[in-house]
Amino acid sequence: MDGVQVLHATAGFGELLRIRRERVGLTQQVLADHATLSVRAIRDMESGRVQRPRQETVRLLADALRLEGRSRADFEAAARRQVLVEEPREDGPTAPPVARGAIVGRDLESEVLADALAVHGDRLITVAGLGGVGKTRLVLEVARRLHLGFRWSVRWIDCARQPPAAPDRRADLARSIGERPTLLVLDGADAGVDTALLDELFHRCPGLRVLVTARVPQPLPGGQLIPLAPLPVPGAELDHDPVALAEVGAVRLLLAHLRRLRPGFRLGPEEAPAVAALCRQLDGLPSALELVAGWSTVLSPRQLVARLADGPFPLTPPPAGYGGRADVGAALRAALERLTLGQRDLLERLAARPGDWSGEDAVELSGRPPQECLAAVHELLASGLIRSVPARDGVRFTVLNLCRRLCGNGVYVRLAAAS
Repeated sequence: MDGVQVLHATAGFGELLRIRRERVGLTQQVLADHATLSVRAIRDMESGRVQRPRQETVRLLADALRLEGRSRADFEAAARRQVLVEEPREDGPTAPPVARGAIVGRDLESEVLADALAVHGDRLITVAGLGGVGKTRLVLEVARRLHLGFRWSVRWIDCARQPPAAPDRRADLARSIGERPTLLVLDGADAGVDTALLDELFHRCPGLRVLVTARVPQPLPGGQLIPLAPLPVPGAELDHDPVALAEVGAVRLLLAHLRRLRPGFRLGPEEAPAVAALCRQLDGLPSALELVAGWSTVLSPRQLVARLADGPFPLTPPPAGYGGRADVGAALRAALERLTLGQRDLLERLAARPGDWSGEDAVELSGRPPQECLAAVHELLASGLIRSVPARDGVRFTVLNLCRRLCGNGVYVRLAAAS
């Protein structure tokens, strides 16, 4: 049984139904339509209010989700299992914080991280990336899956607000975790992680796994580093295909924001090219997509594309009253400031080069020894200023469009002079 099947086999039916539905990109309403059920029935099953659905209902759902073979058998078995509802216990697993919004376009990353921790046994993983790329939201989803699917406790520490544990409190933290399966999340550990604390916790807590999020990746002994890229963006060939366009991660997220602010918005042939262009120009960066959607109450997607061509207008939040993220430009400038002079020089050269490029291209362009140049490329990738792109002939990369804009506006020159 592979990792995904293990997660699904241990989850309750409602959780399994939600995971399967989200994997194929269906809303509750669309699944209800395909299965000829009511959306209320779908909602009640996913929330756990209906714990043992009728056999015919399960068959309709499996058909609508196109489940076959082992996946269908596991799905049907989960529906047949008797669920015992117990009173909450004080020593039960601790739940993670509740996310404020839905997660969009991160199904694969969520599954890979959950499998790495629960199935493959990784004990320490750092998710690194640009501010606003969605690190915290992804880890919230992973924590939720591990809590519901495996009954893990989750200890969540916001490192920007509180230290993980003072030296005199380490023993208390270790005792509170004990031997139970626990996920410790160190969110926003940009100032670094106390390796002595981790060593002590891993030694005293055999069931402990640690997830770290940081804008600045820190090498940790025995840890895995996962750079989190922005959401996938559509190719130009999809500009006039609204149906295919709506399946791309960045477009899905932008549409979710647009429809909350403009409930009547529909992705038709006229708006599709502008929506696709916005996603490409904003690199699929979730915080940038959220900000530009905030301006959609006064400007159409086509008008926003025009404003973006004139300057970094959508990088700043809309006026007061908007509850979105902070200035995206600030996150980009902070990432640029953290680069060394050598990394900045390479980034400037790459930003001036159109299209994508390979590691060998970067070496040739930089004129540096291959190992030194490739190490710089690795740091740029971990910082989120470049991203990998699909390629048939190996790994290729491109500089974020937003980063090109800042470099083109002279931000790079000012930063280099300040150093």
